[in-house]
Amino acid sequence: MAENTPFDVAIVGSGPGGYVAAIRAAQLGMKVALIEKRSTLGGTCLNIGCIPSKALLDSTEFYARTKDEAEQHGIRVDSVSFDLETMMKRKAKVVKKFTGGVSSLMKSNGVKVFHGTGTIGKDKKITVTAEDGHSEEVAADNIIIATGSVPQQLPFLEFDGKAIIDSTRALELESVPKKMVVIGAGAIGLELGSVWSRLGAEVKVVEIMPEILPGFDRALAKTLRRELSKQGFTFHLETKVTGAEKKKNGVKLNAEDKEGKTVTLEGDVVLVAVGRRPYTDGLGLEEAGVKMDDSGRRVATDRDYRTNVEGIYAIGDVIAGPMLAHKGEDEGIAVVEKISSHAGHVNYETIPAVVYTWPEAASVGKTEEELSSEGVEYSSGQFPFAINGRAVAMDTTAGFVKILADAQSDRILGAHILGPWASDLIAEVAVAMEFGGSAEDLARTVHAHPTLPEAVREAALAVAGRAIHGKS
Repeated sequence: MAENTPFDVAIVGSGPGGYVAAIRAAQLGMKVALIEKRSTLGGTCLNIGCIPSKALLDSTEFYARTKDEAEQHGIRVDSVSFDLETMMKRKAKVVKKFTGGVSSLMKSNGVKVFHGTGTIGKDKKITVTAEDGHSEEVAADNIIIATGSVPQQLPFLEFDGKAIIDSTRALELESVPKKMVVIGAGAIGLELGSVWSRLGAEVKVVEIMPEILPGFDRALAKTLRRELSKQGFTFHLETKVTGAEKKKNGVKLNAEDKEGKTVTLEGDVVLVAVGRRPYTDGLGLEEAGVKMDDSGRRVATDRDYRTNVEGIYAIGDVIAGPMLAHKGEDEGIAVVEKISSHAGHVNYETIPAVVYTWPEAASVGKTEEELSSEGVEYSSGQFPFAINGRAVAMDTTAGFVKILADAQSDRILGAHILGPWASDLIAEVAVAMEFGGSAEDLARTVHAHPTLPEAVREAALAVAGRAIHGKS
């Protein structure tokens, strides 16, 4: 450590990437500073993203399935209702548990936490300015930028927190909107649309692309769209929102479909879910000499997460790659291991993506569309949950498992799952891929019966045309 420098590493941002990096750095014997502008730790994910959204998704799914499915299980419920205030209180309790847990982890690992906005200056010194205006200077040999991302606005639809809202506000509504228009059919739009649709909102989704979940397996996306339509969603695909007019009780949107026809949509709430942008506001990157990538939006780094300024690194949503909490976590571990001369590594080919609708969607590796465009010869195996014993017993039979393997080596190249607990099932395939496993490896692994993972095994068997319980 340089003379008169109190910290080996200072991390700006306490989201999954930042706080995990802090813990790993402490484990490696470093003296660590963690800088967070919020009063609570955990970043977007724990405070206003992953955790609170899943809490509401679970509550509303519990309600919807009780209301719609209890009777067919022989459970008589004369009247089912919900208390939104109690749901929100439960969500807040879950968030508090996890943000408090991160704070405890920082204490137990000896990480020094500074609350305030961090601005990087010269000589790797960071000015931390608290809400009350008080500032102090933090100096470190190494700085890691882990400031995450924020919702992207549309130029003609600025967030007002009332009629035009972002994902944060969509987790805090005091009442169920009668009509909600969601712009963007990605994971965030579909998940939050599901929350309010289950509670009675009429949800319409506008998507500029030909199918929902751009980048996911097309058959999976099409099937999920069909299932969400059954739940009350209305989709407007290949439709571009061109303007908006605020009304007394909401917003009127003007849009244009693929044939050039005008589409008018009205909602008392419009959720803009067109993506997120890296959050680098107030970091002082230009003054510090840190370069951005060609897009001008993300911090430019090399394979070791180094920026062009020696001793300054960046991870997570502010650099290239998918904006996923678990991607940031692994980069947080890798970057501090590299700083301390260990062999830090992230395998970007095995990072899963999940959509927590019902049924859930999960994906890892390549899609058929990507493999075809790259000229890769592959074999595909698919198995439906409709003939999986556990799924039938649970009465959650929508969806399937698809496994893609190299046509010559049989090495697994990708997997796509739509169905119950796909978020958990995808891990089995990700582990197999991490070890360079083949479809044959999964097919020859004994799975307990009856279980949902048996569908994964059957899909692996189907790659070689030998599924036992279904057609290959």
